[in-house]
Amino acid sequence: MTSTTPSTSSRIWKKPISIELLAKSHIGTAPEHLGMEFLEVGDDFIRGRMPVDSRTKQPYGLMHGGVSVVLAETLGSCGGMYSSDVGYRVVGLDINANHLRGAKSGWVTGITRPVHIGRSTQVWHIDLHDDEGRPTCVSRLTLAVLKL
Repeated sequence: MTSTTPSTSSRIWKKPISIELLAKSHIGTAPEHLGMEFLEVGDDFIRGRMPVDSRTKQPYGLMHGGVSVVLAETLGSCGGMYSSDVGYRVVGLDINANHLRGAKSGWVTGITRPVHIGRSTQVWHIDLHDDEGRPTCVSRLTLAVLKL
């Protein structure tokens, strides 16, 4: 694998990727149980969303901060997996999240893009926003790249 910091104009995926493949790989996992949906795969990004409902709210009626992190980590980890060479996988090393605004209903949508795709580590930036386009959370995920 070679170290690259991707430009926004080049396709970064090294494995076949689609909304359908992403959804299929999450059957029976936490993102599926929480109602996560994959919406779009671009040349250098993945977009997905999570409902704000009884599965994802905390007692004050807002989307649980941990659920925001599940959405962020899922999107970033998918980016890492599909941008890694065949024969490699990624695992999370660190994630941080700044919760900016609470969401009470509708959907929280996230988009992830790489900051760094390296031989042994990757860093992904994830922006989450509510149905009105207001930011709810910003997150950064660091992944280790491991040989299978």
